[in-house]
Amino acid sequence: MNDTVRAATTNDAHALAAFAAITFPLSCPPNATAKDVAAHIAEHLSAQQFAAYLFDPLRAIMVTVDEATDALTGYTMLNENEPTEDVAAVISIGSTVELSKFYVHPAYHGSGIARTLMAATLRTAIERGLAGIWLGVNNHNERAHRFYLKQHFVDVGTRHYRLGDSLQSDFVMERPLLDA
Repeated sequence: MNDTVRAATTNDAHALAAFAAITFPLSCPPNATAKDVAAHIAEHLSAQQFAAYLFDPLRAIMVTVDEATDALTGYTMLNENEPTEDVAAVISIGSTVELSKFYVHPAYHGSGIARTLMAATLRTAIERGLAGIWLGVNNHNERAHRFYLKQHFVDVGTRHYRLGDSLQSDFVMERPLLDA
């Protein structure tokens, strides 16, 4: 692997938006419509939105970059904002952070980048003084769910959210950071 892991900068906002437009649809449930996915990308994953995320002190974005091409190969986002009530009811670790985004370009699936990116993201959370990390993974995304189980996350409950006109369901998973 010839990839570098680093903190994202404001210069990455456009590349992150382009990357998210490729990777987000791959994680969507089978019943998600193209219209709903496109609306979500426009509202939450635009270059302007990534620029705002990068200025938010309660968020941290990590990227992997192919050293040969300088292209993004993956990214994660930590979000220290308070979880919603349904998530707060099932997580058990105080001083926790959400792993709200974790994507690797499909051309790099199986390359080891995901493990490297996860390790760097967990270190970032520890450096921020956090004790635990949680995430939501769509209950139809078996590949991602298996990966998170291998990364020592455990299922603790479910949450529901709207993706356009459809109601979706995530497994809520968490893990302590002491063993990261």
